[in-house]
Amino acid sequence: MPRADTAAAISRWDDEGGAQMPPNLSSRHHAALTERERHILECLGAALVKEWTDLPTAVQRALFQRATASDHDDPAQLKVLIARFLHDHKHAPAAS
Repeated sequence: MPRADTAAAISRWDDEGGAQMPPNLSSRHHAALTERERHILECLGAALVKEWTDLPTAVQRALFQRATASDHDDPAQLKVLIARFLHDHKHAPAAS
């Protein structure tokens, strides 16, 4: 699928409510996650970081905005932490 199609598909999915964060995944409810759910999120996050530089800029921006729009105590600090993490791991080997 070409990148423009991917961005359009993600946008449609988001418009349909597919990217809505369930209440139990907000930062205030992380304690409610099971160990299995935490592992799944870690695996998805690691895969995302490995592919980050190959994602279209529009998708990167949308994901960054979604990740930093949480109910974190200090949203500005969260943005800095995520940006620094992505920068520090931009040369991570891509998933095979």
